[in-house]
Amino acid sequence: MGHLDHAAYGWLTPVLSYVMASIGAALGLRCTVRALAATGTSRRNWLLTAASAIGTGIWTMHFVAMLGFEVTGTEIHYDVPITLLSLLVAVLVVGAGVFAVGHGGARGRSLVLGGLTTGLGVASMHYLGMAALRLHGRISYDPLTVGLSVAIAVVAATAALWAAVNIRSPLAVAGASLVMGAAVSSMHYTGMAAVAVVVSPSDAALPGATAMQFVFPLAVGLGSYLFITAAFVSLSPPAGERTAAAAPSASPAVPRSAPGTRGGGVPAAAAPARSPGEPPTAPAH
Repeated sequence: MGHLDHAAYGWLTPVLSYVMASIGAALGLRCTVRALAATGTSRRNWLLTAASAIGTGIWTMHFVAMLGFEVTGTEIHYDVPITLLSLLVAVLVVGAGVFAVGHGGARGRSLVLGGLTTGLGVASMHYLGMAALRLHGRISYDPLTVGLSVAIAVVAATAALWAAVNIRSPLAVAGASLVMGAAVSSMHYTGMAAVAVVVSPSDAALPGATAMQFVFPLAVGLGSYLFITAAFVSLSPPAGERTAAAAPSASPAVPRSAPGTRGGGVPAAAAPARSPGEPPTAPAH
């Protein structure tokens, strides 16, 4: 059995992976809050942004953490199509959970469905990412620890979505995102604790790409996407502010009456014609 090393870069990869998970969670929760205050196309766009942010954040967290994963006695490569599939699954399945809450509101059924779907999306991403590993040996998992990791993912996702529905304060959302980042990271390392590798030494070339050839550049690109999107969301005013800005500040001024007109510019009725010397006719009552 090969020796597993989860700290090839010391404290750097766990800290950086937690930061990426928290940023993705904060951005996703903030977009969900914006979606709940919007309607129609605007709500859909905010939910799509939330799904991409959370999915991208947890994927980046996983593979940044995997940069610190080594197995004594073998190199590690990554199958490129399966790795990309894990990213797609993360965004799509997390998106399904976010949309369930975004359109279902705070109802218990919507939260349970959204949390279950999102949590299973996180777990699916993790184990698809592990299926992309290529090494000289065989990987096995402890079923009990795997089940615990999935349970952590579901509970964390449900709690985060509850926070998105019930908490409006930016400070509270930030706190919830830190908790979700910690929970997602805990799910990752719990899942990694379930891993056992039996190494079969070989000189044959491994298929796939190394972490530095593929995973690291992609993680940097997705991390940049999160930071750019976070800047966009922070600069975008909430729906209430946009509505107030678009509303007229005062009622339109009523134009002054021109000579020979009544108030509002309506011409006055013409006076009836009378003969010279005829006394004026009294107005009718």
